[in-house]
Amino acid sequence: MNQLPNPGHFAPDGDHRAATDWMSILAQYRNPHHGWSTLEIVWTVIPFTLFWLSAWYSFTVSPILAVALCVPAAFFLVRIFAIQHDCGHGAFFRHKSLNDWVGRCLGVLTLTPYDVWRQAHILHHAGSGNLDKRGIGDIKTLTINEYEARGAWGKLLYRTYRHPIVMFIVGPTYIFLLDNRLPFNFFKSGAKYWVSAMGTNLGILGIASLLIYAMGPAAFFTIFLSTTAIAAAIGVWLFYIQHQFEETVWEDADEWKLHEAALYGSSHYDLPPLFRWLTANIGIHHVHHLYSKIPFYRLKSVLNDNPQLAEIRRLTFLDSLRCMNLQLWDENNRKLVSFSQAKAA
Repeated sequence: MNQLPNPGHFAPDGDHRAATDWMSILAQYRNPHHGWSTLEIVWTVIPFTLFWLSAWYSFTVSPILAVALCVPAAFFLVRIFAIQHDCGHGAFFRHKSLNDWVGRCLGVLTLTPYDVWRQAHILHHAGSGNLDKRGIGDIKTLTINEYEARGAWGKLLYRTYRHPIVMFIVGPTYIFLLDNRLPFNFFKSGAKYWVSAMGTNLGILGIASLLIYAMGPAAFFTIFLSTTAIAAAIGVWLFYIQHQFEETVWEDADEWKLHEAALYGSSHYDLPPLFRWLTANIGIHHVHHLYSKIPFYRLKSVLNDNPQLAEIRRLTFLDSLRCMNLQLWDENNRKLVSFSQAKAA
């Protein structure tokens, strides 16, 4: 095989294939299978419902047991979000309207207005790794120079925002319970986003009212809040690891390249098989960012058929734990660093 052009500082040592050269290869995996997609919904929504019912049944015996059953329910809720995510990319079904309406319905379960989230996520994909396009659909990341230019109050706010308790516990719950209720980033962008947010809110209110009537408020709020908080924390953790690792990519607009930033600025979070399945292969994020039309159930096949992709930006679970201490982008050394490393530099 002919050696392809070296993608420069984006690529890890020994990788000589430019990101754009993968596009024609990945296109072979893009077409969804309607039957398979339908099965993915069935064996995700049904277990989620069964764990919810089991938690409800257990609540009268032991609220602690009920909360424990919320953990697997939360993982299946994350999987429901992954299906909604693929619908937003037009990757789950061949027809746009089917993707959109399935996504909107699932958005009631994930507490996420589909059309609002979809637009923010499109902006995330279009500008991921671009220092001049931060602010919507991403995790706030400052360069060392930007952080040092802030006053004491500004530094304290950023440190608070990046603290693990806020990032993975307080923040996720706030996002899904409160922030998603209004289209904050699209207040003046048209009625579509208000209809999406308010329609989702009405759907949530309707289902919640029926469940409160059937279950009683104590059981409902215990199970609902526990499942939501756990799923939100898992989801934000996954999103964080997808782009917040040491060798990620951040560039000024004049240096930024869409495909290189997608492939080399996103991680391959190599999880154990069970958790890879429960999170719908979202850890194979570098491939997803490079070619977002591939349905999640085909991403594993991409790596099996193209093993060199599996080694690009690969992170194990232990590797990912160290990423919690990375908070600032070092423009000189081209990597994410901790506050202490930035101070030493």
